[in-house]
Amino acid sequence: MPRNKKDIRSDLRKLDAHRIQPEEYEDAPELTDEQLAGATLEIGGKPVRGRPRLANPKTAIKLRIDTDVVRYFRNTGPGWQTRINDTLRRATKRKVAR
Repeated sequence: MPRNKKDIRSDLRKLDAHRIQPEEYEDAPELTDEQLAGATLEIGGKPVRGRPRLANPKTAIKLRIDTDVVRYFRNTGPGWQTRINDTLRRATKRKVAR
């Protein structure tokens, strides 16, 4: 097994530049979980780590809400916090419209 890139007998730039064509998919082996775990996502040649930043990030706050209101939204299933946010957003637009 090669110890570093200099030990590899391939043109890595040419290999990296190659885009697999549809007819080559059958020849490509399935990636293993180990390979996927070691993969690096790059955008514009720069490695991306973690979750991409949002254009309009949310602000984390501590907010005390009545238990029955929280229960209502939680009972609506996954995404309940987003639904609270959407409800508050609609309420602020109604207030501004008056």
